[in-house]
Amino acid sequence: MPFTPVFRSEWLKIRTVRPLLATLFVLFTVTTAFSALASLDPGDPGADPLFTALSGTALGQVAAVTFGALAVSAEYREGAAARLSLTAVPRRGLWFAAKAAAIAAVVLVVALVTMPAALVAGLAGLGDAADGLTTADQVRGVVGGAVHLTLMALFAAGLAMLLRSGTATLSVLIPLILIVSFVAGDAFGAVADFMPDRAGQTVLRAEPDGTLGPWTGLAVSGCWTAAALLAGAWRLRRQDA
Repeated sequence: MPFTPVFRSEWLKIRTVRPLLATLFVLFTVTTAFSALASLDPGDPGADPLFTALSGTALGQVAAVTFGALAVSAEYREGAAARLSLTAVPRRGLWFAAKAAAIAAVVLVVALVTMPAALVAGLAGLGDAADGLTTADQVRGVVGGAVHLTLMALFAAGLAMLLRSGTATLSVLIPLILIVSFVAGDAFGAVADFMPDRAGQTVLRAEPDGTLGPWTGLAVSGCWTAAALLAGAWRLRRQDA
């Protein structure tokens, strides 16, 4: 079976599931709103202006991982959906690749709309504090941030396929993002820079001050995502739906 019709069927699933569409709306709203709010009162005058302007991405990635987890776990909520999908597409690797591609395409498109909106809102709040940002910095933040959100959605999708549960996946990832990384990450020192969410967010900084650079951080996040997808594909091939 060709890849294109399988991809189209997975895209139709996403388009017709309202909770998934609502999650994408939350991704846009939360990222833009919190970028604007954080920029109104940056707190530290020496804070990185690009990271401050796009600070809503830290919460927007929660919506991204929720989307990725739900897009996969919906297949296993009753079990019948996954069995039906695999009956229609017996090549399990092809089916999972099409599902991952559909998830990536949808999140990337939404993120490419969200990140410029968040940047505009953030820069408006910063005012003169953002004068030092170059066009190249802003483009890197927008494009890199969109790729980061896409990688986080795929990371969640791979983990959801491995665990066969959206609840279990979110129980792991949301504390990782909001508590381990966001709140307590500094206590782990340089090790925290290699966490999937923090590594990817390095691309949002005009001047990265950690172990990783903008693109190397995004590459580390990509490695985490690839590992999760491979683990999910392994379980899909080894066990029945």
